[in-house]
Amino acid sequence: MQTVQELVPLLGAGAACDALAVPRSRFYRALQPPCVKRVAGAPKAAPPRALSPDEKAVVRATLNSERFQDLAPREVYASLLDEGTYLCSWRGMYRILAENHELRERRDQLRHPVWVKPQLVASGPNQLWSWDITRLLSLVVGTFYYLYVILDVYSRYVVGWLLAEQESSELAQQLISATCAKQGIRREQLTLHADHGGPMIAHSLEQLLSDLGVSKTHSRPHVSNDNPYSEAQFKTLKYRPDFPERFGSLPDSRAWVGAFLGWYNYEHHHSGLGLLTPASVHYGQAPAVLAARQDVLSLAYATHPERFVKRPPAPEMLPAEVWINRPQPLLALPRPDVLH
Repeated sequence: MQTVQELVPLLGAGAACDALAVPRSRFYRALQPPCVKRVAGAPKAAPPRALSPDEKAVVRATLNSERFQDLAPREVYASLLDEGTYLCSWRGMYRILAENHELRERRDQLRHPVWVKPQLVASGPNQLWSWDITRLLSLVVGTFYYLYVILDVYSRYVVGWLLAEQESSELAQQLISATCAKQGIRREQLTLHADHGGPMIAHSLEQLLSDLGVSKTHSRPHVSNDNPYSEAQFKTLKYRPDFPERFGSLPDSRAWVGAFLGWYNYEHHHSGLGLLTPASVHYGQAPAVLAARQDVLSLAYATHPERFVKRPPAPEMLPAEVWINRPQPLLALPRPDVLH
């Protein structure tokens, strides 16, 4: 290597290494001072350009001060620079925040709340109602008739409805108050479920429900599955073969909706009710209807038992309970005496 060093002033480092077939990396490595091995576990020496701990503390205190706590480091850096103050680069500010596990969204901005999934159960009529508003097209483009419907979740019986030319919390209050009186709702008996529409979350409606002793719950925003019974009832309405594309007038609309709801409540055999009508379930006639159906099926079985292979026929039964977002059963905790 000494020979290479002698030729460098004459030929240059590259030519001297090539002439003696010595790798240039080896030559440059030989020029470096010997490395001092760091003891395992010993702290690394701070780079000469690094901020001191006191300087880092000043930067961190500045970033977290009341004035700058909601601003991004770039904004803090620019503001201080305009005021004639330089603490460190804005990248250095980010590094200091990261070292202290404070690297997060600092801007003051709207945050969406965490919505709780409603979990509601009904085991009989007038325990849980669901209500909603849908629009019906009129002959005038851009105008609608608004159909308010209150549905008993257990029986699927439409306990109250209203058709109007506008959507308002005042009309909703009138409908709910009149329906509760008609159904004889007692305090603390009923839960009323709805989505997050304007009339549903009005403060005046909340006050009315409080006065009536009715609990209220709401769907999560943009989650249609949180109000499935009202949505399904509106689908049944709008998929009827004679559902008009447009309604000619408000009286015509009321006449059609009244006829539909009469059919829905008293004639429609609902698949979710064991093929019973909503009215028979709501007003306690289901046991008698099911007993009569059993008599018919028993006679059919006695006449032709060979036609029923597995078992004697029985009518479909009512569900014991219905729910919106079925509550999950609590996991049973192991007893202390069986823990190992």
